[in-house]
Amino acid sequence: MKRITSLLFILILLGQTLAWGKREKEIEVKFETTAGDFRVALYNETPLHRDNFLKMVREGYYDSLLVHRVIYGFMIQMGDPDSRNATPGQHLGSGKPKHTVPAEIRFPKLFHRRGALSMAREPDEVNPERASSGSQFFIVTGRPYMPQELKPIEARVSAATDGEIVYTDKVRGVYEDYGGAPHLDGQYTVFGHVVEGMRTITDIQMMPTDKNDRPTDDIRIIRATIIE
Repeated sequence: MKRITSLLFILILLGQTLAWGKREKEIEVKFETTAGDFRVALYNETPLHRDNFLKMVREGYYDSLLVHRVIYGFMIQMGDPDSRNATPGQHLGSGKPKHTVPAEIRFPKLFHRRGALSMAREPDEVNPERASSGSQFFIVTGRPYMPQELKPIEARVSAATDGEIVYTDKVRGVYEDYGGAPHLDGQYTVFGHVVEGMRTITDIQMMPTDKNDRPTDDIRIIRATIIE
């Protein structure tokens, strides 16, 4: 009986591998912060964002920056260079490098599920191509959605993307079971996901913030390093 059970388990794993295809190894980056550590894996399907992010990490760009924006049930954001020497209460979020990164939206394969790593950007009015910031990124916390809640969100997302974004049953299921930020799909580039330390992200989103969504007690990135 044990042999039969083991064989069935192996067959199930084999079936999943064949269905999903062999996935190329993803590079990971570890963030050490004053609130705890977390690790993200970068998608190979978004090479421009992956390579830009790795370049910034290698240069030490993120070291000593603050988590400057936190919205409970939505996301935490960091990567503003102005936050490195920010004074208490200073409004942050406008700092950026000179370059942007062309959009690499890969929906429905990559979407804003809980734990998604996505790049911030300027609004459509000044950025119709939806190019990403060269440095600012956010991690989705989100919440689960009921089916009746997703329907109007789907309609708004479809309208915002000229009908290009259509939710699949799989995407709906993930949002219903695990949560995320579905209203961002098709408009921001998802380029990675948290593989370790989601508890740290959850703890950060619980911290008190001021009127500009900046944590009242600074949460600082100590260092970011590439996991070889």
